Order: sequence, then C-alpha cells, then structure tokens
Amino acid sequence: MRMMTQRYVVIWLGLVLFLVILTACEHDTEVAESTEALEPVMDKGNNPNDSADDTIKIGFSMDTLEEERWLKDRELFKEELEALGAEVEIMVANENASVQISQAETLISSGIDLLVVVPYNTETAAAIVEKAHLAGIKVLSYDRIIKNANIDLYVSFDNEMVGELQAEAIKQLVPTGNYVYIGGPVTDNNAILVKKGVFHVLKPSIDRGEITVVYDQWTEDWNPDNAYKNMLAALEANDNQVDAVIAANDATAGGAIRALAEKGLAGIPVAGQDADLAAAQRIVKGTQTMTAYKPIRALAQRAAELAVKLASGETIDTDNKINNGKIEVPSVLLAPIEVNQHNIDQTIIADGFHTRTEVYGD
Repeated sequence: MRMMTQRYVVIWLGLVLFLVILTACEHDTEVAESTEALEPVMDKGNNPNDSADDTIKIGFSMDTLEEERWLKDRELFKEELEALGAEVEIMVANENASVQISQAETLISSGIDLLVVVPYNTETAAAIVEKAHLAGIKVLSYDRIIKNANIDLYVSFDNEMVGELQAEAIKQLVPTGNYVYIGGPVTDNNAILVKKGVFHVLKPSIDRGEITVVYDQWTEDWNPDNAYKNMLAALEANDNQVDAVIAANDATAGGAIRALAEKGLAGIPVAGQDADLAAAQRIVKGTQTMTAYKPIRALAQRAAELAVKLASGETIDTDNKINNGKIEVPSVLLAPIEVNQHNIDQTIIADGFHTRTEVYGD
C-alpha cells in the first residue's frame, strides 16, 4: 500500500512539472508573437534612427489650359518648383467650378503640404480654401484672387495697372471719340480689376464729354467667339461709328478684331493683354495696337519661392494687402509692361517669351 502511494505521488509531481513547462512555453510563444507584431510598426517610422521623406509637395489646381498663357504658367511653375526641390501635382478643371472643387479635394487628400489655386470662379472657390484649412493646408491664390475666403497669400500682377496701361495707350492715340469696352468674364476678379483700371484713366475724359463709351459688355469664359459677337453687337448698335476698342485680354481682342475686319474697320486701335503669340503677330501687322505683357516666368518663379516658404511654415511679409471681401489678403503684385510696335523686340522677344521668327514670320 505504501509503495502505491509513493507511485501516485511521483505521477502527480510529474504531471505538475509537465503543466508548468507547457505554460512557460505558451507564454514564450505569446511574447515572441507580440514582439513580431511590433516590428512592422517600428519599420514604419517609430524608429528615431529612420529618416522621413521631407520633400515638400505642392498641389496646383488650375482653371483652364485653353488660353496660351496658361500652358506657359503650368510648365514654368512646375519647372521652378522642381528646381527648388519640391514636388507638384497639377489638375485642370476645364472651366468648371464644381470639377475644380472636386479636384481640389483630391489634391488635399493626397498628402500635399500646400495648395495653389488659379480659380475658375473666384466666388465658389472659397469652398476650396475652407476644405484645405480644415485639413491644415494653407492656400496660395495664383494670378486670380479667391474672394470671400481666408486665403493665406495672393501672388499676381497688378491687374488695375494692366487696365491703366491699356487705357493710356489708346487714349494717347484717340483722345476723343467712341470707345467700345470688351471685358472678360464677370466671374473673374482680374477682369473686374482690369476694367477698374481702364475706367480710372478714361473717367476724366468721359466726364468732359471727350470720350463716350458706346458699348460695355462682359465676355463669358474669355471666349473669342463671345467677344466677336459682342463686337458685332457694338458695331450694329452704333452704325459702325467706333473709334477705339479696349479688350480685357488678347483672346477677346482677337474676337473684336475679327468683327472689325468683317466690317472693313481693320486698323482701329485695339488694346489687349497677355502678349499671346497671335496678338504679337497682330501688333507687328498693325491690326492690334498694344498688349499688356505680364512676364509669366517672373510670376512663376516668385510664386514657387513663396509657395515653398509657406509650405515650410515660414511667415511671408508683404508690402501689399488686397481686400477680397472677407480679409485683407497679404499680396505680392508684379508690374505689367506695355508692348507695342516700337518695343516688341526689346520686351517679349528679348525675354524669349516668343521668338522673332514666330512673331515676324521670317
């Protein structure tokens, strides 16, 4: 009996030892699995010795590429950003406000550090700014100011000065007579500013009765065909008695000049802006008087420099502030240049904006 009791004790002790060893093995396995589970997290950046990608990423939301100048803006801005070591993703809305908002949302969710916007509709684009700010992303308004929004910076040319240059050039040639104004789209704040500059110069002559503005109309989407129709309407309403035309840009100037040519009035002084190639060719031929040249490389370079600084968290101090209906927006404004037959070689051709062969055809 005593022998059996000792045997049971030995068996019982053996079972206890086996259970202890088994439990220890399971615990070691759990610890190992737990350690393995932590390793991928460490690889993804929790290790302070790992270096994170600090490349600045810029989103560029553009209104359109329909006009020649915007093709230049896209390429030059991209080139300048990349030269500064930044990456850029560009999306084009093709003159559709809702598409631009949707594309901006895509850029915001892609992990950009800053959003640069050329707004199609300067009012509805305020929604883009709000969405960006909710994501902690600042917004730079490029060339056109976004209205009624807390934008962080505006970089453009002095668009009122554009209108002043246009009006001064035409007024010098036609101090008295009937003027037609072919504006840009009312949805574009730049078109409003250009018109403001034009009428600031013309007002004294209008008040004295020396100049009469016999037709004044906006042009939807800066479309040359719409400008052509506006010019035909102006000529019909005034029995072709028109002495000068100021158009908001070269595309609208081209539409107006086509209408004038059809009525046998080619050569009437016409002003535009942007220094498009077709406008430069018209200037040397004498069918367009002048264009307000805005050196786009200078704009792209300055905007790129400021975009990188803003994305890096730097504070931008500016000499100008523009009221956009909500705040006084810190603004950097570059000066436009008048281009005519007398200085075209020394301006747009010397700058390489267009070649002499392109302009003169020789």
